[in-house]
Amino acid sequence: MSTPTAHDVSPLVEYLRRVPGIGHTIGSGEHGDGLWWLKLKIDLAHPLAWRVVQELGYVLNYLSLEERLPTAFMPVSPPPYMNGGPRTFLSWVIESKASDFTPARCAEWLEGRLPRPVDNLSQWELDEA
Repeated sequence: MSTPTAHDVSPLVEYLRRVPGIGHTIGSGEHGDGLWWLKLKIDLAHPLAWRVVQELGYVLNYLSLEERLPTAFMPVSPPPYMNGGPRTFLSWVIESKASDFTPARCAEWLEGRLPRPVDNLSQWELDEA
């Protein structure tokens, strides 16, 4: 269940729901210091799942050495011996590291750097020639 948040996460949620393999259940919340987070599922059976993980990890964790975004993208899981293991219950979290970096701004950064349009599967194909 989501925790109420002072930040409007809807622009980021709406954008992420268009990304291939991301499920529609996206939880969100805010820490007491105004930092927000989103928790989402990526269908690991989707043919573009690991490409999506790479793209999100690149933009949200490591876009530039000199000027990184104030975000972290990481997997979260219960202990592997519980509840069917991490493949069944693996989730992904986007966390803000600065209270003035809004979910809407995060969506803008993703939209400017992920394949366009984000819901067109052919745009995610890598030219391996």
